[in-house]
Amino acid sequence: MRDTRLQGSGRRTARPGGRREPRIVGNRTGQPVPKEPCVNTSKPAADLSQEELEAIDTLGRSRNRIRDELSKVIVGQSRVIDDLLICLFCRGHCILEGVPGLAKTLLVSTLSRVLSLSFNRVQFTPDLMPSDITGTEVIEENKATGVRQLRFVPGPVFANVVLADEINRTPPKTQAALLEAMQEHQVTAAGFTHKLPQPFFVLATQNPIEQEGTYPLPEAQLDRFMFKVLVDYPEEEEELEIVRLTTAVQEVRLDRIYDARQIETLQSLVRKVPCAEPVMRYAMRLTRATRREKGEPPTFVRDYVAWGAGPRATQYLVMAAKSRAILEERYHATIDDIRAVAPQVLRHRIVLNFNAEADGIRAEQIVEWLIRDVPADVTPGLDAVGARRVMA
Repeated sequence: MRDTRLQGSGRRTARPGGRREPRIVGNRTGQPVPKEPCVNTSKPAADLSQEELEAIDTLGRSRNRIRDELSKVIVGQSRVIDDLLICLFCRGHCILEGVPGLAKTLLVSTLSRVLSLSFNRVQFTPDLMPSDITGTEVIEENKATGVRQLRFVPGPVFANVVLADEINRTPPKTQAALLEAMQEHQVTAAGFTHKLPQPFFVLATQNPIEQEGTYPLPEAQLDRFMFKVLVDYPEEEEELEIVRLTTAVQEVRLDRIYDARQIETLQSLVRKVPCAEPVMRYAMRLTRATRREKGEPPTFVRDYVAWGAGPRATQYLVMAAKSRAILEERYHATIDDIRAVAPQVLRHRIVLNFNAEADGIRAEQIVEWLIRDVPADVTPGLDAVGARRVMA
């Protein structure tokens, strides 16, 4: 029987207790997974206008400039910065998770300055109310006529970049106040709808759930976040550089790279990036493989997953792959792009069961196994099309 796993997946790792995690060959019945017809239906890059091709080239170069500006304040964290840019240009929202003191808040505020975006910060606390986020109506008296009327006072959510700092420090009722804003880009108060400024980007920070004094985010709100990015401790030399910068006198002047209108244009451009049907099908297979109730899920999904990702995950996988492609000055999304963004898209959409907790299995491990074992239909030259610069 032929092994249909992705090549180069490496050795299997041992589970806690000495058991080896399952090896998936074909589907659950042991039969090879049938492959779909491998037809590259991607639009050629020539379908993009010359102006759009130049915009992609410019964005790829601008990413390095943005990194350079952020490096004046932030040491390291290049992977986190790239993930934030991918998410921003997809019109998505992002959660940054890490222990206190890793410059999560500083990174977000600095990014908004570099991109010339208005910025508001909300410190989530146990006594924070929904109206403290979205805004409220106040009674205002006209001094000339003496007539009193209600006037809406916008809350801090009315900004291009909204930092929900330590979002898991407040109860779910207040966390849910962001749902309409994140999905519809609007706020409804007293029966009236108020549009939010564009572009609109919610960036939440949170401490790991196992720390005291936190409230897990509701699943409905977690699904609204495109990415969940884990912020790690700095490397040894990076930490030494942090100490040098923060214990000396410094004056930092940041150059502005983009403005709000340019970012909106680039967000529209991301949707025009071609994505071949086999790439979309691979994204769909990854998502569907997380669901134990449907089809023939891998053994480790049946053993450890209570609930899998919904269709929104597939949409976000494809959109993030397109955004990553143009940030790397490529005109097509590839399967490698899907693999690169899969952990950020899927890790917070997979709900584990008690068996996973008992065996010490994390959502990140489930995603790693899925990337390794879910087959991809690759036509000869498909990845080359995405990796090679195709000039008009």
